Amino acid sequence: MSTFNYPSYPTGHGYMSEDIQRDYIMAAVARKMLPADAHRIAPIISLTASNDVSKPIQFWQLYSVLGPDRIVAIVRNFYGRVFAAEEWFASAFARIGGVEHHVMTQSAMWIDVMGGGPAYHGGDFRLNFHHTHNAIQVMTARGAELWTRLMVETLDACGQHMTDDPRVRPALNTFLTHFMGKYAQEFGFENKSVFGELNPPLRRKLNFMNMTTEAIESLSHDDLRQALAGLGVDTSLYPTKQDLVNKAQML
Repeated sequence: MSTFNYPSYPTGHGYMSEDIQRDYIMAAVARKMLPADAHRIAPIISLTASNDVSKPIQFWQLYSVLGPDRIVAIVRNFYGRVFAAEEWFASAFARIGGVEHHVMTQSAMWIDVMGGGPAYHGGDFRLNFHHTHNAIQVMTARGAELWTRLMVETLDACGQHMTDDPRVRPALNTFLTHFMGKYAQEFGFENKSVFGELNPPLRRKLNFMNMTTEAIESLSHDDLRQALAGLGVDTSLYPTKQDLVNKAQML
């Protein structure tokens, strides 16, 4: 099994990274993909990927693993496909600039969000302005479908740029899924994009021995059930929340 010693590249917050991290964490907590206190859990909010392969890489930690050259290589592969795509789609990008212009700006945005420091000047305002003024032609369900297909083809072809850490591709998929959902909401199209396997849910491991009765009782029914199940408890024997609380207090 591979062992890692991150960060492989120095990290820092950019113009967008903190806001995007906050927005993603709020959405992931609502979907129960992250624990309710994720915004206070150091390994989650850190810009450095965990060396424990059982813990997913959050997409704002990707720079610590990939560095700038791999990110640029992935983005360059993608825009080669974009400029070779159907005319209605490729022309929307060519009108703004050539391949290298798009590689430079998109790479800067990825690096900024992925923990590589301030790289995308103008941040979210610039990104929104670009989409509403320059790229509005493809901010549609049809555009999103083709963009997604080309990106999946890119990721499938760029395994050599993802290191040997198996968590990188799910982290990239999660990053892209989050942003496509954001764009679908902003531009009013149905989001059907699927990039592949996403980061798995991250559950907080609870040590009931170190928790007060009040702290245990404040947990939700689902959190209690999942925590006890993780300890090997057959939670089907404890149908109510109070049953689960009582069991947790016994451990």
